[in-house]
Amino acid sequence: MADAEEKQTPILSRLHPPIGAVKRKRRKGRGVGSGLGKTAGKGMKGQKARHPIGFSKLGFEGGQTPLFRRLPKRGFKNPFTKVVFTINVGDLNRFDAGTVVDEVALRQAGLLKRACDGVKILGEGDLEKALTVKAAAFSASAKEKIEKAGGTAEVIGAA
Repeated sequence: MADAEEKQTPILSRLHPPIGAVKRKRRKGRGVGSGLGKTAGKGMKGQKARHPIGFSKLGFEGGQTPLFRRLPKRGFKNPFTKVVFTINVGDLNRFDAGTVVDEVALRQAGLLKRACDGVKILGEGDLEKALTVKAAAFSASAKEKIEKAGGTAEVIGAA
């Protein structure tokens, strides 16, 4: 009968940790009889006995000037830098003739994978199809090869 009642009570109200899993908190500095009275396990005097954290401060070297302050500062990271991807004219041969090639089409073809501020078309390789290419920038040779193949090179939203 007791088993049937126990099965009907919700399982969340029956949950408890195994015996021995939960230990009582050590109460330091509460008298000599507690086993950790007087100095509370910190020993006699000194910086480690007096400071609350025990000086595990990151980079602390006992009062000596820390290494990160002794070394010179180097470099600069420009927060306003623009990420411009480059694609060669030869890579555009995978598109069908007459296609409008823009950033969306390049992503679908797998030529662009990460986020970028613009695309620049460079002149390496040969183009055999007439394409309308829309990009942020073109090299002189790339523009020449696209127009020679019968296509157009349109500059959009320069990076």
